[in-house]
Amino acid sequence: MDLSQLSRHAPTFRSVLRIIAGLLFMEHGAQKLLSFPAGEMAGMGIPINSMPAYAGVIELVAGLLIALGLFTRPAAFIASGTMAVAYFIAHAPQNFFPVNNMGDAAILYCFIFLYFVFAGPGPISFDAMRDRRKVIAPS
Repeated sequence: MDLSQLSRHAPTFRSVLRIIAGLLFMEHGAQKLLSFPAGEMAGMGIPINSMPAYAGVIELVAGLLIALGLFTRPAAFIASGTMAVAYFIAHAPQNFFPVNNMGDAAILYCFIFLYFVFAGPGPISFDAMRDRRKVIAPS
C-alpha cells in the first residue's frame, strides 16, 4: 500500500483521536460527579470541595470541549496538566511502575492531550470551522 494514501487521512484521524479521547475523559468526570455510568467508581462519595471533585469538573468540561474541538488547545493544556498532577499525587506514590500503580491511563491522557496542544484539533472541529469562517469573512 502506498503510504501517501494513508498520510492524506492523518488530519481526519487526528480529529477522530481527539473525539474519542475527549469522550473517554469526559466519562471519568461524569462518573465522579454524576454517578454515570454506574460502576465501582460511580459517585465515590467525594466531598464537593476536594481535589477529586475539581478533577471531575475538569474531566467533564475539558473532555466535552476536547470532544467538540472547541477551545481545544487551552482545554487540552489544562487536561494534560491535570493528568500529570493526578499521576504524581495519586499514582506514583503507590508504586514506581505505571502498570502496578494504575497510572498508565493518566500518562496516556497527559501525552495525548499535550499532543493536541501542539497539533491542534484537526479538520473536524468547531475550532476549524471558526478558523475557516475567519478566512472567508473580510476584516
